[in-house]
Amino acid sequence: MTAYVSTPNGPRLPLPSELRYEVSDPYAVRLSLMSSVGPPVTWVFARDLLAEGTLRPAGTGDVLVAPGERRRSHSLRIALGNSTGTALIDLDAANVALFLQRTFALIPVGTEGDHLDVDRAILALTGNSH
Repeated sequence: MTAYVSTPNGPRLPLPSELRYEVSDPYAVRLSLMSSVGPPVTWVFARDLLAEGTLRPAGTGDVLVAPGERRRSHSLRIALGNSTGTALIDLDAANVALFLQRTFALIPVGTEGDHLDVDRAILALTGNSH
């Protein structure tokens, strides 16, 4: 899908983007922004945050999600912040809703824990390969 990316005082620029959901990380979604000058930039945040943000402003800290304002009511605004600034990402709300519907069909809310491989996660965190 196309993301429209801007800074708080800058122009909106279209960039190819991708929302991904991996069953092996059932609580998270990934938003990748493609660039012609380097590798994609990927943000990982809670699937529940994205879902709540389609209905009302949600989030604190580095990721905020909110439905589009009146003149952009068909969009979903994601504000991504870090120590260097804030990027505003506008995505088509219908595409995000379809993406979320597909993720909930794969893993319904409340069943995410059933899909975690805790042993593999511990091995990865501790650096043990066996």
